Amino acid sequence: MKKLPALLVLAGLSHIAAVHAADVVGNVQNAKAKIEMCIGCHGIPGYKATFPEVFQVPMIGGQSAKYIENALQAYKKGERKHPSMRGIAASLSDQDIADVAAFYSQQTRTADPK
Repeated sequence: MKKLPALLVLAGLSHIAAVHAADVVGNVQNAKAKIEMCIGCHGIPGYKATFPEVFQVPMIGGQSAKYIENALQAYKKGERKHPSMRGIAASLSDQDIADVAAFYSQQTRTADPK
């Protein structure tokens, strides 16, 4: 019986977190002040980075917002392992992530993000 109140509290907290996550809506206009860290790599067609190894940096313009949000959240949680992206994602709030995702989902694959 003592576990029941704890379970109810946990259920309530998870519901609050789910409601909060559902309230976060990306704002394309607000993202323009948040994409500086992105355009240095993702805004250059054919760009190759050299850390931690040489690789082709993907263009993210035109990707779905949900895909970008999921990728950034995975970097933030450490589920994706690129060290630069982990550091960048860790500095972003859920609202920042939603804004950046909304912005890039509105771009074309070759568009300059400015």
